[in-house]
Amino acid sequence: MTMIDFRSDTVTRPTAEMRDAMASAEVGDDVYGDDPTVNSLQAYAAERLGFEAALFTATGTQANLLAIMSHCGRGDEYLCGQSAHNYRYEGGGAAVLGSVQPQPIENEPDGSINLEKAKSAIKADDFHFAPTRLLSLENTIGGKVLSLDYQRQARSLCDDHNLLLHLDGARVFNAAVKSDCDVTEITRHYDSVSVCLSKGLGAPVGSLLLGTKAFIGRATRLRKMLGGGMRQAGILAAAGRIALEQGPLRLFEDHENAEYLSAGLAGIPQLDINPASTQTNIVYARCRSGRAEQLRDYLGDQGILITAGVPIRFVTHLDVNRQDVERLLGAIRRFYE
Repeated sequence: MTMIDFRSDTVTRPTAEMRDAMASAEVGDDVYGDDPTVNSLQAYAAERLGFEAALFTATGTQANLLAIMSHCGRGDEYLCGQSAHNYRYEGGGAAVLGSVQPQPIENEPDGSINLEKAKSAIKADDFHFAPTRLLSLENTIGGKVLSLDYQRQARSLCDDHNLLLHLDGARVFNAAVKSDCDVTEITRHYDSVSVCLSKGLGAPVGSLLLGTKAFIGRATRLRKMLGGGMRQAGILAAAGRIALEQGPLRLFEDHENAEYLSAGLAGIPQLDINPASTQTNIVYARCRSGRAEQLRDYLGDQGILITAGVPIRFVTHLDVNRQDVERLLGAIRRFYE
């Protein structure tokens, strides 16, 4: 039985082209800066996303931590959403390893942070307070897309209050597809951006951090300190280059499949879902009877993997096609019969 995995877009497997590129990648020692495939990926990424420089990192968590630590010093503070990945799901690294205090602000239903609340959270120049240095946003967040106008307003807020602006852009290309714009229309508002290559773009490993040359220089030093000096990393960067070049071109298919899945789930009375809330490749539905774990186990026996959360999260990606979505919907209907 072929397993179908709707748990996340991190579960994608490298394509045959990626595997071939990895097998034949020209490599060197990246700690010395002489891995040509890593250097090529970083140069291409910087140009593609509109920055001076880029750094290949092992994970998105590492990229976000490097961004916060490169922008902030010990005892500084950064503002972020209560649901932000770099606050809620990254082990408290900014505080534990960077001695940077997070100041979370409740996310609005659309995923944004109320900028008036963010403004109110900026600390006065008083030695009682940790100095506020950075605002961190996430796009997409929970599958929701921040509007271009909102991001322009966030940039203005940071300029008015001498703050830096970071984007956790793990799925920023999904945001660009949904916003019907080039990704640089988003990234141009930020001092730094992290991009995940191993989510919807399909690489097996890796993320990128982008910013000025000076910023990336600080981040490179910190990456070494955090154990992230990589050697013949071109084997991984080769797949990352293909993911960055080709992955964004097909994300609309994931969005269409997620929209189709949302509509199908809405026709199942035992599930609570608002199809209009599905914007990109992430779908949320609640089990009215509280039987999410039983549904997960049943689907597992049918060769379909999901996470039994409250709500249940379904994620479409390049290893899921329309027929797979139909198979999922059919299995859920049978479960509730």
